Amino acid sequence: MRLNAMLVDDERLALDKMERLLRKQSYPDLFFDHIESCDHPLAAIDIAKHASFHVAFLDIEMPEMNGFVLAERLLQLQPHIHIVFLTAYQEYAVKAFELNALDYLLKPVHPQRLHSTLQRIHRFLFLQAKAEASTSTLCCLQSLHYSDAHGNIQHFPWKTLKAQELLAYLIYYREKTVHKQTLMDLLWPHVDNQRATAQLHTAIYQIRKMIKMAGLDLEIKYKDEGYRIVWGSLKLDVEEWERSVKEAPPIALDTLKLHLTLMEAYTGDLFEEHRFFWSEYERDRIRMIWLKHVDAIARYYLSQFQYTEAILLYRKIIEKFPLREEGYFMLMNIHASLQQPAEVRKQFQLLKNMCQKEYDALPSEDVMEWYENWAKSMSTK
Repeated sequence: MRLNAMLVDDERLALDKMERLLRKQSYPDLFFDHIESCDHPLAAIDIAKHASFHVAFLDIEMPEMNGFVLAERLLQLQPHIHIVFLTAYQEYAVKAFELNALDYLLKPVHPQRLHSTLQRIHRFLFLQAKAEASTSTLCCLQSLHYSDAHGNIQHFPWKTLKAQELLAYLIYYREKTVHKQTLMDLLWPHVDNQRATAQLHTAIYQIRKMIKMAGLDLEIKYKDEGYRIVWGSLKLDVEEWERSVKEAPPIALDTLKLHLTLMEAYTGDLFEEHRFFWSEYERDRIRMIWLKHVDAIARYYLSQFQYTEAILLYRKIIEKFPLREEGYFMLMNIHASLQQPAEVRKQFQLLKNMCQKEYDALPSEDVMEWYENWAKSMSTK
């Protein structure tokens, strides 16, 4: 893996030392093809306008423009660049990761610690290259569409909604051969068998034609009186997302960026725009994986006393799961710990209104007991 790197440090001796360390590094499968050294942030910005870099090593303490500001400017120019901060002060570490840096290094940089950073760079770039090498991805989150080899979203030019649902159904049962009678009963339940057969053949023809036009490595095969999808190198977004969440390392300071990326990759529920009744069970199962993942990120933020970030995530949870009381209850707890009684009462009232409207009942006993105890504690202050 051949990389281009940028080094920015206002101290020329530190800059030269870092460049020597990078050129001497012995990490296998990773070689710095070009290293651009800059002793001024503005010069680095000018260079980044004309040359592409995989990673930038930025000193934090610089006059005129510190490393954090420079990182934001570089990311605006090159969104995929990975940032590694250099600092003599440990307390900058948390802020570095808050800005989604790949890593930070304490000065003076030790070769063994640099090796760990290079391991992280290699892992991220390998996963990125692996994703980019894929030809296309068939997408079922939010709506049925696909992304081409360049990552551009493409939509199928459907002539009938029945053909669209047929493809979605075959994707849903992608491990099985679906009998043609099952498909006809699903899509044309009130049509006689002869007409339904003709409609099915027309829809299959339309799907095959669109798959070919889109260049997707996918095939619809007929066997044993039924149809089955045969997959090639084509990926399926919902499978890739679920696998990535399950294989992701535990949430920590240095893995938070990965988990936030996974959270953003969930662009919507399974076939959300289409609301196919037969996909409800799977849609709910995937939604619960999303809920547990976002809740885990929010709880990590709470463990780091990053209350604003946690509040935003629980609001996101309530937006997607307005009929579950957990999101409201977590917000009540957070606002109580922040001594914000008005917000606690607001969330409780929202929860109470929801329960009365949807279930004609009050919130659960545990929530009611918690709120009553909290209200009593507030009255004694």
